[in-house]
Amino acid sequence: MKIDIANGKTGKTLLTVDVNKSDSILDIKKMHIQQKPNLYATRISYKCSLKEKPLGDDVKIGDLETFTDGSILYFKDLGPQIGWATVFVAEYSGPILMYLLFFLSRNCTCIYPDAKRDAPVTDIQLLGVICYVGHYVKRVLETIFVHRFSKATMPIGNLFKNCTYYWGFSALISYFINHPHYTRPGCDVQVYVGLAIFLIGELGNFSCHLAFKNMRPAGSKTRVIPVPNSNPFTQLFNLVSCPNYTYEVLSWIGFSVLTQTFYAALFTTVGAAQMLQWALAKHRNYHKEFEKYPKNRKAMIPFLL
Repeated sequence: MKIDIANGKTGKTLLTVDVNKSDSILDIKKMHIQQKPNLYATRISYKCSLKEKPLGDDVKIGDLETFTDGSILYFKDLGPQIGWATVFVAEYSGPILMYLLFFLSRNCTCIYPDAKRDAPVTDIQLLGVICYVGHYVKRVLETIFVHRFSKATMPIGNLFKNCTYYWGFSALISYFINHPHYTRPGCDVQVYVGLAIFLIGELGNFSCHLAFKNMRPAGSKTRVIPVPNSNPFTQLFNLVSCPNYTYEVLSWIGFSVLTQTFYAALFTTVGAAQMLQWALAKHRNYHKEFEKYPKNRKAMIPFLL
C-alpha cells in the first residue's frame, strides 16, 4: 500500500512511500532518510494523528487498524539529537569540577579577596566537598554502569539547558560554602542529623536505581510494575512510584541542613519541584499502562502526592 508522510504543522505532503503490513515505523524512517539524507532515525517522529502520541520504532503497519492505502503519517523533525548518557555524563561531571574549583581556591585572594592563605579547611567545608562531589561521582558511575535508557537520544538543546542548571548551581553553592566568611551551623547535632539524612538518601537512591535496572533486561524496553526487592531501601516502592526521586530530594535536604546555606536550600527546592513534575507524569503513565497498578501508591511523597 502507499502512505503519505505529511508535515505535522502544515499538513503538506512531503513524500509518498510503498509499505507492507510487516514494515515497522523504523523501516519507514529508513525510506524517509533515503529521500531526505540530512535526517536520521532518532530525529524523526511520526504520529497517526496530531492528537496522538508518537509511534514507537517497533510498531508495525499491520498493528495500526485504521491504516489503509492512502493513509497519512504526520512527521515532526525533532532537531539535532544527542545521546542521553552523553548529556548525563556532561551535566554531572560539571558540578564535580565547579565545586572543586572553589574548594581548592578557598585560600586564593583572586577569588576571595578576604581569604587567608594559611586558613585551614573547616569540618563543614570538608564534609561538603565529600558529600557534593561524592554524589555526582555516583551519578556519573550510575550513568555508565547502571542506567538503562528507554530512549536513545534527546534534543541537543537539553545539553546546554541541563549543564547551565547543574553547573551554575554548583558554582553558587560551592562559592558560599568555601567563602572565608562562611558560618557553620552552631549546633553539632544539626551537622550529624544533616549528614545522616544525606547518607540515607544516597543509599536509598542508589538502591532504587539498581532495582530499576534489574526490572529491565539489557537491550529491552520491557516495562513492569516496580516492586521492592530484598533491599530494605526499596520498600518505598510500596508507597510511591518514584522512590528514587524521594531519596534524591532527601539527600539534598540533608545537605542543606548540614551546610546551612541559602543556595543549597534553593537548589533542593527547585530540584524537588522538577522531580515532582516528573514523578506525577510517570505515575499517570503507570496507571494508564497497567490495569492492576497499586491504587494506594502516590507519585513521590508518601501518602500525599
